[in-house]
Amino acid sequence: MILPRVRGNDYRTLDVPTLGSWTPTMSVSVVIPAYGGQDKLDLVVEGLARQSYPGHLTEVIVVDNGSDPALRVPPWVKLVVCEEPGRATARNAGLAVASGEVVHWLDSDVVLTPRALEAHMRWHHAAPYLVVTGYIRFTSAPVPAELPDDLERSFEPAEPHKWIVDLVERTDGLTANPTRPFSLHVGGATSVNARLIAAAGPMDEELILGQDTEMGYRLAQAGAVFVPEPLARAYHLGPTMRMRDKAPIDRVSHATVADRIPAYRWLRSHPGRQWKVPFVEAVVEAAGAAYEDVRATVDALLAGTVPDVRVTLVGPWDSLARDRRAPLKDPNLDLVLAQGHYAHEGRVRLAVDDVVEPAVPYVLRVPAGWVPGADTLARLLDVAGSEGQGLVDVLLAESASGIVSARLERTAAYARAAIVAGPEEDLDDAVDSVFGVRWVAGETYGFTRQTRDIPGRGSVYRARMDAQAEVEKLRADVERLRGQVARWRDDAGKWRKSAVELRREVGSLRRELAAAGRVQQGLRAALTASLRRALRKKD
Repeated sequence: MILPRVRGNDYRTLDVPTLGSWTPTMSVSVVIPAYGGQDKLDLVVEGLARQSYPGHLTEVIVVDNGSDPALRVPPWVKLVVCEEPGRATARNAGLAVASGEVVHWLDSDVVLTPRALEAHMRWHHAAPYLVVTGYIRFTSAPVPAELPDDLERSFEPAEPHKWIVDLVERTDGLTANPTRPFSLHVGGATSVNARLIAAAGPMDEELILGQDTEMGYRLAQAGAVFVPEPLARAYHLGPTMRMRDKAPIDRVSHATVADRIPAYRWLRSHPGRQWKVPFVEAVVEAAGAAYEDVRATVDALLAGTVPDVRVTLVGPWDSLARDRRAPLKDPNLDLVLAQGHYAHEGRVRLAVDDVVEPAVPYVLRVPAGWVPGADTLARLLDVAGSEGQGLVDVLLAESASGIVSARLERTAAYARAAIVAGPEEDLDDAVDSVFGVRWVAGETYGFTRQTRDIPGRGSVYRARMDAQAEVEKLRADVERLRGQVARWRDDAGKWRKSAVELRREVGSLRRELAAAGRVQQGLRAALTASLRRALRKKD
């Protein structure tokens, strides 16, 4: 099956049917965590019973999160009891028993309009990596004993979910390369493909607040596209906790989500802090590399102008055995030195496999011995961020045996590419189709080659390194000369064009002068003839 491809977050390329004009096939589980509020929950459940989406494809799960008295639900609703307090815990309890292909989070005081669920699900039929959020309005009307037939007339006037509306409007519906589309993931009325949740993981129960946003961030990292759906309307019965206590809620959530959401750059302003999830993971292969080469690369990465970076050194650390009798002859001496040098550096991780945490937004892969400049990483991140690229490939060297490159990979782009890529398709090609790939020259972005003398390597090694450096320098000179020649050719073409135009102008002037001469001769002849006639008459 060929899956549709959305570039960036521009979901407008997807073909979705109009409401009432299609036949649904996917199942959905509506998960409702609740703590008390039986009167509001009754209205929420009644609203679900009125949905246009087929009942046989809809599963409703209410999670009683320690209510006293216990909550009551109709027989067709599945009731789950979760005594451990916390909305994230309750949602995870409902998620554990959900069987739908799509999971729709719903708060126990949010009533859906009759076509809201259908408006959500038409998107999920179009692509399997979507997060869809409806438009919630907050009503201050008294909670009715029964659900009215016309919700929108009974619950108006109502206040819109202002920050979501503002976010959507200023980013052209989240399609204009927004930096944080995951902010749209709110638990009040959001639906997510179940496989996407499985890839991202359940809600973080350790957080005090901000669980919805943090999960939205992980969904983005798993390849999600975020869709605001204005036809999926809902009414919140009364104001939310955030509307009542925004400042103290922000104070609490910002203290904890900063560790987990690297995209919140303004919360990570301290230059010396380390975070649970770094903004960039730099991967350097230590196996087979000289210790001096490894150190030159790693130290340059740690000293750059982007402090929010962690370096992963990949090597056979678990099977490394030191030769204590003749350490200078140890065949693994370079690995032993690298391990000893970075074993206690908090920003360096020694790993056996090249496996990066999915929550890290960017991965930089650099071959040992290539040294980035102080602002190299910052400049590469600017390219990836401003242009929305999924991969920035940095050409470092080229030879008959191939090319040497560094790579800045956007994790979310590779997660999306893995979802849509065909069986034989190269993953970089798939990334190019959903985010974009950009090639840049390493020299232009501050990369240099480590060429310092390495004791014990011998003159042959040093000669080879010097020769390689000289070859790379000559290549760079050749590229510069090629560029100069190209510019000269362009200039020569412009001069030829100017010469042709000048010739044309000179020819035009000559023709004009010749025509003027003929006119002048004609005037002289006419004047002479007139004078002669005048003289004859006088005689």
